[in-house]
Amino acid sequence: MTWRTVKQLAEAKAPEELFTGQWQNRPSVLDDYKSYLDDRWNEGCTNAWKLWEEIVPLGYKGSYQGVRAYLHKKRTSPRPVVARPPSPRTVAGWILRRPETLPEPEQLLLKSVRTHCPEIDALTRHVRAFAVMLTERQGERLPDWLVAVRQDDLPSLHTLAAGIDRDRDAVIAGLTLPWSSGAVEGHVNRIKMIKRQMYGRAGFNLLRKRVLLAS
Repeated sequence: MTWRTVKQLAEAKAPEELFTGQWQNRPSVLDDYKSYLDDRWNEGCTNAWKLWEEIVPLGYKGSYQGVRAYLHKKRTSPRPVVARPPSPRTVAGWILRRPETLPEPEQLLLKSVRTHCPEIDALTRHVRAFAVMLTERQGERLPDWLVAVRQDDLPSLHTLAAGIDRDRDAVIAGLTLPWSSGAVEGHVNRIKMIKRQMYGRAGFNLLRKRVLLAS
């Protein structure tokens, strides 16, 4: 070992400084095709044989082993850790809840989802606008809400808007007036529950007695 080799080894600050052999940074026939391979890899094509067949018509003169070795480095290189996206059920829960009740981490996650998906952003705006009309009795805003919904590419909301439009006056009244059929619906559900408890083994007379006694 010569003194120059010893000096080089002694003064090296990192192992990479010693990689100066004749094979280091040597041009490869694959160099002109690496950008193409990288693009196809990012598109999801990771089959070395298929990619070799694709670059041969482009002028590649090298062997299949060269392509395979290059892709092997990509397979074994560390990959960045990517956070798991939230489920549709979770996102729906964020949208349907009152904004002020969402914890700050969930608000930030919903903001990120809305930023990356214009459809969910539009859906969130329409759902929250309808919730305000419902809770604050602002039925006069319903026509403008229907127009805004139809301007976005949201087929499910378009179906809802069409159903509302068929009975617009009644819906506006329901969103405006203080009266509600909730109490009546509650009694109907209670009667249905009592009826189902009998499993069809008794007639109307027994049902009538049970309803009256329960009241």
